[in-house]
Amino acid sequence: MPKNDFVYVGHMLDLARQVVAKTQELSRSQYDSDHNLRLALTHLLQVIGEAARRVSQEFRDLHPEVPWKAIVGMRHRVVHDYMNVDEQIVWDTATQEILPLLRVLEKLVPPDQA
Repeated sequence: MPKNDFVYVGHMLDLARQVVAKTQELSRSQYDSDHNLRLALTHLLQVIGEAARRVSQEFRDLHPEVPWKAIVGMRHRVVHDYMNVDEQIVWDTATQEILPLLRVLEKLVPPDQA
């Protein structure tokens, strides 16, 4: 298993923490009215997906509790269909799926790299 896997998973963890920090106690109307926040969250989700894409298949196979395919798929949607980003999907991902992902990632990243 390449050492870089922990670099990428650690990066995913850091970015997930940023998403959680930006969305705590945030309402959907606040999200909708803040263009910069929408861009930031979309970018963070994109980069989480890019980091996930770079994790080795061996590591992914060892950790099926991480929804690797869905994470990378979100990245593809944002990057390749950037003119049709569905704000509801970004909102749902940021507010409902990132915190559970963060909890899983915290278990995978060695404490000295968290």
